[in-house]
Amino acid sequence: MRAVEALGALAHDKRLAIFRLLVQAGPAGVSAGVIGEKLGLPPATLSFHLAHLARSGLASSRQDGRFVIYSADFRNMNGLVEFLTDNCCGGKSCAPLPRARRRA
Repeated sequence: MRAVEALGALAHDKRLAIFRLLVQAGPAGVSAGVIGEKLGLPPATLSFHLAHLARSGLASSRQDGRFVIYSADFRNMNGLVEFLTDNCCGGKSCAPLPRARRRA
């Protein structure tokens, strides 16, 4: 199941940090060099973790000149969230109920 791969990829603290950074960057993405600098990861380690996120479907890359730009795969991310919340709360809304206002 694809969800198991994605959850497994996010189960590592460095990959989770990378993914969160990619989500914050939005669809424009961020270069591998910037990711490495921000998270203090050496290139070989970063490459290993980025490849794992890509294999799990949570990240993708594109060449931009001499830079490799990584971005979160928002479609797959939303699919994972949907999978995790499918049938949540017995099919009823899980949104919190509004608080009753107190009379002064």
